[in-house]
Amino acid sequence: MKLSKFKFILPGELIAFHPAPNRDESRMMVIHRKTGQIEHKVFKEILDYFGAKDVFIFNNTKVFPARLYGSKEKTGARIEVFLLRELNPDLRLWDVLVDPARKIRIGNKLYFGENDSMVAEVIDNTTSRGRTLRFLYDGNHDEFKKALFALGETPLPKYIQRAVEPEDEMRYQNIFATEEGAVVAPAAGLHFSRELMKRLEIKDCRFSYVTVHSGLGNYREIDVEDLTKHKMDSEQIIINGQATKIVNEGKDNNHKICAVGTSAMRAIETAVSTDGHLKEFEGWTNKFIFPPYEFSVATNMVTNFHLPLSTLLMMTAAFGGFDLIMDAYRIAIEEKYHFGAYGDAMLIV
Repeated sequence: MKLSKFKFILPGELIAFHPAPNRDESRMMVIHRKTGQIEHKVFKEILDYFGAKDVFIFNNTKVFPARLYGSKEKTGARIEVFLLRELNPDLRLWDVLVDPARKIRIGNKLYFGENDSMVAEVIDNTTSRGRTLRFLYDGNHDEFKKALFALGETPLPKYIQRAVEPEDEMRYQNIFATEEGAVVAPAAGLHFSRELMKRLEIKDCRFSYVTVHSGLGNYREIDVEDLTKHKMDSEQIIINGQATKIVNEGKDNNHKICAVGTSAMRAIETAVSTDGHLKEFEGWTNKFIFPPYEFSVATNMVTNFHLPLSTLLMMTAAFGGFDLIMDAYRIAIEEKYHFGAYGDAMLIV
């Protein structure tokens, strides 16, 4: 499978810059894999496709305010710092991206906040993802994290070309997000409102929560035509016994298993046993799923409409079938569906 097969022309006006007024009232395209039928619905009509004891697998990671703006010592140059991952809580070490990167050297100090209330020193310039910063802060770890996150803003994807607004803090976050650690929101879950979740519960649907701390790797440009040569960034996954019990019981009783989002799908395909059951897992994955691929756990999938040449589109095409999904994307553009994290939804059944 070649990278160029996932290229298409996406009109800029179809990238959603804002979420739908209500979470569960975005549009939803329904793809029937067996027949090739395509339906056009509203997201809350997902209720019509699931019943008692069908299972939804959600990613409960929580996005933290990862984008900070500081100034470089002496020159005062404005530097964007994107927090990726805390490396050592005791030493206040963070893995970060800096922009513009060419201006930052080991030993440079960066200042953040009013009156330069937070200071960081660059101690490593050689990591594959950018830089390592050591924050200088007097106080315990909880106080430090609170102060650091107070300086940050919601890390909207770069393709949402506008300033962060107050509503983003809530809307670029799933309502069931509890486990802090993501810098990218699992966008498929953004369509689920509290009312919709309650109605699914009333139908006796089951919810399984896995944790995937979604990183920027999904947005990194692929620079090889042969997809077998692309290496994904690793993401942390935690799947506990309760999550596996719900999924495996549903699978053993022939109920639908719906992965909500590419991150949840990636997690369950990482932690599946040879007999097709989900197993407990705590670790990292760099699994890259693209066509052709044989899925082991999920029977259904909720996802958004993704940008051209993205790994998210590739996984969607692997699950729905390359020709059918690419045809659906052509129709989505004709019908003016919205793309991206704040865009419309696709349900593959």
